[in-house]
Amino acid sequence: MNLTTKLLSVALFGAEWVLWLLIALSVASFAVMIERAWFFSSTKIDFDALLRDLRERLGRKDFAGLRGSLEGLEAIEAQVVVAGLVEVQNGPEAVGEAMRGAKARLKGKLERNLAYLGTLGNNAPFVGLFGTVIGVIKAFHDLASKKGQGPEAVMGSLSEALIATAVGLLVAIPAVVAFNIFQRRVRARMANTDAVAHAILTWIQGEPQGIAKVK
Repeated sequence: MNLTTKLLSVALFGAEWVLWLLIALSVASFAVMIERAWFFSSTKIDFDALLRDLRERLGRKDFAGLRGSLEGLEAIEAQVVVAGLVEVQNGPEAVGEAMRGAKARLKGKLERNLAYLGTLGNNAPFVGLFGTVIGVIKAFHDLASKKGQGPEAVMGSLSEALIATAVGLLVAIPAVVAFNIFQRRVRARMANTDAVAHAILTWIQGEPQGIAKVK
C-alpha cells in the first residue's frame, strides 16, 4: 500500500470528524469569552474616583490611607498604585521600578487565553477548508465506486464537505470579534495604569500634573 492509498483511507472517513472538532473548539472559545468577560467586569474600577482619591491623599501625604483603601482590590490600576506606594520611602526610581514590574506581571493576567481566541480566529477557516477538501475527495471516490447511480449518490458527501467550510467561518468570526474587543480592553487598562503611575511619579518628583482618564 503506497502513501497515496494510505492518505485516501484517512480521507474516506469524511468531514464529520472535522465538524465535531470545530464544535469542540467553538465550545472552548465561548468558555474563554465568558471567563474573560467576567474577569474584566470583576476587576473594573471607577477610574475617575481613583484619580481624585489619589490626588487628595497624595496632597495630604496620606500614603497609609491610600494604600489601605486600595489593598485587596482586583483592579490592576489599584494594584499598580499599591506596588508603587510600598516603595515610596525609597524614592522615585524605586517607585517607578516597582510599578513597571507590577504592570508587566498584571498584563499577563489581562491577556490570559486571548492567544487562543486569536489563533482560533485565524485558523478555524482553514480547519473547515480541510474538512471540505477531504469531503470532496470522499465524494469523488464514492462517485467512482458507484458508477451508474448518478450524481445523487454523492450529493450527501458534497453537502457535508461544504458545511465544514461554513462551520469553520462560523467558529472563526465570533473568536476574532471577541479577540479584538478584549485586546482593546487590555490596551485601555494598561493605558490607565500608565496614567496612575505617571501621577504618582510626578507628585513624588515635585511636579504634580493633572491627568485625564484614558478611554
